[in-house]
Amino acid sequence: MLAERLRAALDRRLERLDLSRTNVFRWVHGEGDLLPGVHVDIYADTAVARFDSDGAGAFYDPFEPRLRVAAGPRLPIRAVLDRSSRKTGAKADEREVLENGVRFVVDLAHGQKGGLFIDQRENRVRVAGRARGKSVLNLFGYTGGFAVHAALAGALSTDTVDLARPAIEAARRNFELNDLPMGRARFHVLDAFAFLAAAIDRGDRWDIVISDPPSFAPRKDAVPAARQAYQRLHKLASAVTAPGGLLCASSCSSHFGKDDFLASIEDGARQAGRQWEFEALYGAAFDHPVLPAFPEGDYLKFAIGRVR
Repeated sequence: MLAERLRAALDRRLERLDLSRTNVFRWVHGEGDLLPGVHVDIYADTAVARFDSDGAGAFYDPFEPRLRVAAGPRLPIRAVLDRSSRKTGAKADEREVLENGVRFVVDLAHGQKGGLFIDQRENRVRVAGRARGKSVLNLFGYTGGFAVHAALAGALSTDTVDLARPAIEAARRNFELNDLPMGRARFHVLDAFAFLAAAIDRGDRWDIVISDPPSFAPRKDAVPAARQAYQRLHKLASAVTAPGGLLCASSCSSHFGKDDFLASIEDGARQAGRQWEFEALYGAAFDHPVLPAFPEGDYLKFAIGRVR
């Protein structure tokens, strides 16, 4: 049964992915692929597995040989890294990967989610499609995924903000890796809230603002505090969005529902004296399927709207 479900999950990915252009994706998404308790991400020639618990790891053991057999010649795997225990079948350090032809360096041993949030792949393309000639602000930018895509699509300028210096250094590397003009890219090692407050004081504005924070509600009892944090963030982000510009806001918490999330954007904009006009709400990329019986898997929300 495990072998069949691994092969079926890979079939569904390879039907829609061109590995010559995108070789970073989620092969196994737990319950969504009828394999609860395990997630497997592919980074070029390396598979990164994560088990939700020791029990899940024991249930699927031995996992690596079964994974390699299911991959077969279609997906040559040189190394398998177990992020649950840090055990690895080969040295797993940096890899260069492709996402829709865009080059990224990922650190599989140390970077959060390898250095690239795979679930936002389709949303990065959506933003890039509207970025030509625009100034773009990427808040909680991590390694610059949204900003790199926007710059390659012809953005006038990009600002990437993240509190973690290693993330910003990686973002700079990713710009250089794609031969992008560094004179139009700025990088800020700052808390996003502090950056926004200073930008408001200076009167700075951007045509497109992307907010992709870590989860503010990792638990149900954190939802009230998360609601306040999201609303404050969206108030500040609305204030620095140019009139008629786009505010693209994201939440990765399954405990914070879609209605509450959209309300936090609208209310935040209203507190800033602005109006956020909803355009569309998206979720995670197709390789993060959601099982109807497991709605908790529908965690990612990515809303696009125009600020007036």
